[in-house]
Amino acid sequence: MPLYEYISQHPDDPERSCRICARGFELRRPVDREALESCPLCKHPVRKVISQVSTPRVVKPFSTVDAKKAGFTVLEKRDEGVYERQ
Repeated sequence: MPLYEYISQHPDDPERSCRICARGFELRRPVDREALESCPLCKHPVRKVISQVSTPRVVKPFSTVDAKKAGFTVLEKRDEGVYERQ
């Protein structure tokens, strides 16, 4: 089941949100269910938030030595269309 994030539609107004939905909360829900429209605690309106996605970053390009240590086969171009192992 995916994890969805929700936040109050009025996070700065304590009259229209509780401390949970004003700060935002996560909820695990099946994909086929509709998005929440109200906070389960205070019943005030909430909206679904698009989360940031964590992706790995390569900070430096692989060297030939790093590629070999990682188990890759390193090829070097010799002629037109001819490659040879290093």
